[in-house]
Formats: sequence, structure tokens, C-alpha cells
Amino acid sequence: NLNGSWQFAAAEEGEKPPVGKDLKEKILVPYPVESQLSGIERHEDRMWYRRTFTVPENWRIGDGKRLNLNFGAVDWQSEVYVNGRKVTEHKGGYDKFTADVTEALKPGRTQELIVGVYDPTDADNGANPPVGKQRLDPSGIWYTPSSGIWQTVWLEPVAADHADSLKITPDVANKQVTVETRGVRDGVPVTATAYEGKKKVAELSGRTGKPLKLKITDPRLWSPDDPFLYDLRVRVGSDRVTGYFGMRSIAVEKVNGTPRTILNGKPVFLMATLDQGFWPDGLHTAPSDEALAYDLKMHKEMGFNSVRKHIKVEPDRWFYWADKLGLLVWQDMPSMEAGRTPDTAARAQYEREMKQMIDEHASSPSIVMWVTFNEGWGQYDIGRVAEQAKAWDPTRLVNNMSGLNLGADGGTGDIMDEHGYPSPAIPPRPDGRRALVAGEYGGLGLAVPGHAWSVQQSYVDVDPATYTDDYIAKLGEVRSLVCKGNNGAVYTQITDVEGELNGLLTYDRKVVKPDVKRVKAAHEALIRDASQPTVPGCTTS
Repeated sequence: NLNGSWQFAAAEEGEKPPVGKDLKEKILVPYPVESQLSGIERHEDRMWYRRTFTVPENWRIGDGKRLNLNFGAVDWQSEVYVNGRKVTEHKGGYDKFTADVTEALKPGRTQELIVGVYDPTDADNGANPPVGKQRLDPSGIWYTPSSGIWQTVWLEPVAADHADSLKITPDVANKQVTVETRGVRDGVPVTATAYEGKKKVAELSGRTGKPLKLKITDPRLWSPDDPFLYDLRVRVGSDRVTGYFGMRSIAVEKVNGTPRTILNGKPVFLMATLDQGFWPDGLHTAPSDEALAYDLKMHKEMGFNSVRKHIKVEPDRWFYWADKLGLLVWQDMPSMEAGRTPDTAARAQYEREMKQMIDEHASSPSIVMWVTFNEGWGQYDIGRVAEQAKAWDPTRLVNNMSGLNLGADGGTGDIMDEHGYPSPAIPPRPDGRRALVAGEYGGLGLAVPGHAWSVQQSYVDVDPATYTDDYIAKLGEVRSLVCKGNNGAVYTQITDVEGELNGLLTYDRKVVKPDVKRVKAAHEALIRDASQPTVPGCTTS
């Protein structure tokens, strides 16, 4: 693990990497350069990171083994040098990348690693990268940027033939799971073994280049009520990979003439919060794994069965916790800047980053929906982009635009999604094919003294004495829309963020605003009733 203290310096366009030169500042990786935890706490468009490392002798690099250098995420464009040799470059602020650095190693113990980063955020310089909520001038619903290395950096010894990832696809209808090894040449012997606890339930061997289809005779289905995960072990030549999978299906089907979201063959109402994944001390990077898990655990404690990850992509550990705890994830593609029309290059980059997001997280059972655009932000070719996402991953739902009220509907995807504040709303003109959801609503604002930023924004202010009552009243409005075909709702939001006060938790996560037991009971009752084939209290025509 190469997290920790690195040397740091601001950079200018066209500068050569500072090979062999000490940099004057220190930064704590993997916290964004603007964050308090980084130790820098300012924005730089261009920057250098530098450190040295040693390769353990018992890894025997060069003796049939290679050395990979892995980055969880760097925002936004990066160049990587080992001992002055450029080993890779990458564009994309939310996806991982790897460099084989074996040939760049030099004799002796100490190796030099330099990373150059360029992140214009929302500066109008033609780049227009996917930025989500980041802004150089944050205020209101826009937040402080998260530039530079913001996820873990690590070294890994690997066999010459090795899997760099697995794509695991459950097929509940046929009681099987497909395992594909990626990043390895065709023809290498491969064996996949599935376990239910310590019990082996399936095993199959073959050769890379052709997926393995393991029969799961009596599958235990993954759901929010029972988030059961099978263990998986894969041998690829001399390489060993461990992982897990969940057996679950998701679809939109008509039930009594109404398009419904269907989990494992049964209707399910998706009750979520808007989860933006910002932290007061680490911005995009949670201060610890316990902190990363905490927000998701609070979702479960308050009775939510879903979470909308709003225009940010989290590290793998976040998805692990969602998989393990049992939450249905709506995963947004981080949007380009609102109000700017993306050019051809920006559109191509947007779609490259979207494909990376889908490919990297395709094996998480928790993800049930890809959201390709949010409202009118950086939006283009809505119908085509949704169809492309569906082609990349036909096993999940596609929401072509969360917030139909702010743009023309592309007519594609599986979901029609309306935003309403503070009261929930559903699309007024359903097409009879796609399932309806209230993709954002609520925004009840409550400032907790000592736990709120000085600049404050909310959709509606609430009296502390009536906060829980007001929240449950809005939930009653969600319930009334179920009879009109509503399949899900996303409350804004799980935590306060910077100047926004509409969180169920304060930004520092030290205060939970509502009565948790009452809210949980209300959510569970709504999910139970709204997930019935015939919803109680609704009349059919």
C-alpha cells in the first residue's frame, strides 16, 4: 500500500516531471488536494506528487512475475513515471487504472514514483470533464472540488498470465452464474469454484476467452432482506483470485397492467436517499472504512432499502458494504458541468468514463440501475446514450434522465423519473412501458447548532420539534403516488453537505435528526405495502 505521506508541488503547463528532485510540500494520499486531511487544503489545476518505494525481495519480480502499480482513482488527467520513465497516462476522475512497471524498475532497493495531475474542474477551458457536484466556486448545491489522488494507490506482484478483474453475472432464471476472467490472454486454464459458506456448491474448469457458467442448483437469492453472498475462488494458470457474488434479478414488468420494478420475480418499491458521498474533512474520500460504511448502515437502521449514489462513483469498498448490507443502488454517471453544451471530445470522454464505471462495478449485486444523466446537466443524445448503457449492461435497469422536468425525454431506458421539491412528483405523461419513480423530493432543512456551516441552503426550513412528523408527512405523499404507478422515491438527502442543511444526518455525522425508530417503521410499512402485486388501498379500474 502506497498511501501515506508523499511530496507535493504545484505545477505549470508543460513542466517536465521533477525526477530526482525533492518537492517542498507534503500531502497525505489518498485525500483530495483541497481537503483538510490532505494537509494542502487548496485547489491546484496542475500538480506533482512524488515518493520512493521498495519492492519486497520475496516478490521475485522478473522471475516469472510482473509488478503492477494500481490507482483507485485520480481526478482527472494523470501521467505516471517510475524512475523517470513514463509508464502510463489516464483520463477519468472516477475509475481505476493500472500500469505494469516491471521494465521501469532499476537495480537496487529504492525506486522513484512521480504522478502528474491536471484537473481543471469546471474551468471553462474546453476540457469539460465529468465533475458531478464539484465547483471551483462552491455555493448552494455545488461543493468544494476533489482534485488529485483520492483513492488508494498500491503495488501488486502478479503472474505473467493473470486476471486483472472478473465479470460475474447472475442468471436467476437459469440457476447459474457466469464468470469471465478479464485482462488475460485466451487459452489459459481457468477454474471457478463457488461456495455457500464453507460448502462447495459449484465448480467448473475451462480456458480463458470463454466464460464459465456455474450451475447453482438451489440458489439463495440476494435481496435487501437477505443480502446473501456466495464466495468465489478462481484459478487462472498460477494466479489466484477470490471474490463473491449475489444471485438476484432486476427488471421492469407489467403487474396488473402497470409497469413495476421487479426484484427476483416480485414487485419491489425502491425507497432511497440521495447519497452524495462528501465528507467535511476528506471531501470525496471518507476518513476511514468505518466512516465509508456508516452512511450505508444508517440507511438500513432507518429502514431504507435503496440508495441513489448521486453523480459520484465510490471506491470498491463502498460497493462491498452495499452488497454486504443489502441496499439497492441507483448509480449515477457523474455529470458534466450544467449550462455548458459538451463538444464532440467531451461527449466521447463522458461515454468512455461511463463504460469504465459500468465495467468496473458490473459484478456488484447491489447495483440495480444506471442513471445516465441528471436533470439537464451536460445532457446530450439522451436516447442514444441510454441505449448504449443498456447494450453495455442488459442485466440492469437504465434511467435515461433523473429529473424529466428539466429536459426532453429521450424515450429510452426502463425508468421515467420526475423531481419535485418539497413534495414528491411522478412523470405526468407515463408511456405505459417504463416504470415511474420520484427521483428526488423532500429537502427538509434543519440546522443543528454547532454542526452546520455558516453559509446555508435548504429547500424548506423545518421546526426541530416537528422534524420527524414533517418527514413522515412527506412520506405519506410518496405513498399516495403509489396508486398512480410510483415504484420508488429518493429523499434528498442522507447527510448535510457543506452549505446544504437537508440531510437526515449532519455533515459531520454526529447528529441524527429524525426519530430513527419512527422513520424506520414508516419506511418498512411503505415498502411492504407498495411492494404488493395489488397495493393495499389502491383501487383498480
